[in-house]
Amino acid sequence: MTNTHALIIEDDIMNAEILEFMLNSSGVSCTSIDNPHRVLDIVPQLSNIDVVFLDLEMPGINGYQMLQILRDTLKLTAPIVACTVHTSQIDIARAKGFDGFLGKPLMAERFPEQLERILGGESLWELP
Repeated sequence: MTNTHALIIEDDIMNAEILEFMLNSSGVSCTSIDNPHRVLDIVPQLSNIDVVFLDLEMPGINGYQMLQILRDTLKLTAPIVACTVHTSQIDIARAKGFDGFLGKPLMAERFPEQLERILGGESLWELP
């Protein structure tokens, strides 16, 4: 997946590091943002975003609000995947416009295939 770049918006550093490791192991570079209030400063500087992994629960702003910022303000067209422990939110995430849903904990053995499907344009809705 040469030149594929992911954006991670996740306030929990440990969760972000795990996702970074799994992405890097799949040949995908990534940018992590642990403070959602920095998104408007950082994202416009990125030349390429192929997929976004977005936590739903963050301080000061939730994933649904961030989804609107990414789509409406920043005009991102890359798939935006909710990545959360709140697996009961799967139907709400679909209704609010997410392109996919991965429940935490992410499974390292399943992640490469899930990533390939997402990057291939598939709407992926999976629980652990």
